[in-house]
Amino acid sequence: MPVIAVLALDGVPGHQLTGPGVSFGTAARHHPHVAYEVRYCAGPGFRATAAPAPFRLDTPWGLEGLADADTVLLPGHDGFRDEPPSGVVDALRAAAGRGSRIGAIGTGTFTLAATGLLDGRRAATGRRYAAELAERHPRVEVDPEGAVVDAAPFFSAAGVLGGVDLCLRLITLDHGEAVAVETERQVFLQLHEPTEAAEPTEAAETAEPVATVTASAASAVGTAGRGGSRLGPTIRWLEAHLDRPLTVHDLADHAGLTVRGLTRRFRAETGLPPLQYLLRARVQRAQRLLERGDEPVERIAARTGLGTPANLRHHFLHHTGTSPRTYRAAFRSLVSTLTWADGRTAEGRTADSRTAEGRTAEDPSGTNADAGRPRKGAAGVRHTVPD
Repeated sequence: MPVIAVLALDGVPGHQLTGPGVSFGTAARHHPHVAYEVRYCAGPGFRATAAPAPFRLDTPWGLEGLADADTVLLPGHDGFRDEPPSGVVDALRAAAGRGSRIGAIGTGTFTLAATGLLDGRRAATGRRYAAELAERHPRVEVDPEGAVVDAAPFFSAAGVLGGVDLCLRLITLDHGEAVAVETERQVFLQLHEPTEAAEPTEAAETAEPVATVTASAASAVGTAGRGGSRLGPTIRWLEAHLDRPLTVHDLADHAGLTVRGLTRRFRAETGLPPLQYLLRARVQRAQRLLERGDEPVERIAARTGLGTPANLRHHFLHHTGTSPRTYRAAFRSLVSTLTWADGRTAEGRTADSRTAEGRTAEDPSGTNADAGRPRKGAAGVRHTVPD
């Protein structure tokens, strides 16, 4: 399973610390074949996140947690203008030497630039810090817009919504655009989970000014969807035949299992029994059809196997908390400002296009640097699919 190591240095903005957990955890939760381990590593001198509402992080990992990471993420932090804490430069250089990807979020780009790894490369940070980054590190070509910069194996961005934009870029590289778009929808629209899904644990309010998040109290998303899933072919077949009146016996026959065995395996790998997984797949297909076209709900109900518009509305409301009509309007409004579905910005430019000044145009949301809040329950040490 790919390991994502998030290096927490003192004064890291809380939303930049939890953003990767939200992004990679959401990708895994909604796609049985996707699995990530999100590992939070406390850097030297780490005490707490930045105000407001600072919290401490109780994690078993320090810099040694970067040693076997496939990707290292470096959020912003206090003192980013100073020399990096002892050992950080060596740890980042060692990760790069092993071929790990390294992503810098917000002012974390200053620390990555201090290693010399960005010399001669393009990079981004928050818009208000772009000129300062260029002045302090003249060998780095700074993108003043704060959009996600892919200078593989180094990635950087302004830190929009806690670095979600950068994480989505990495998810696209790992699993393709369809997975990234679905993840983006779940993160930004904050859709309700089915009632059977576990709710994230929230720390109780206390009178203390600083809360402590521990690994045991964190949101842990189970281990389904790892390589070698026996259900993979059956899930793909199911998703290709959503317009049919499928039964649990149809699924069991395709998987070569008894109904009881199929139910056990579905629960183990997806967190849901077969027919509830099928229903969620139908609703997710309806979401995609609402986003991408103008078909009436009657047609969408037929194409997703939900039968009637009334049945579609009932299940859609249960799973998303809104109606199909409202969802379509809300998503299209979101597309106009945030989404990069189909590899395009809101202005219709491709993600690989360049502006007249030679800057990337991957994500117009870079103009809203360091804004917004991530969802709660993302401060876990391990994030994969629910069991």
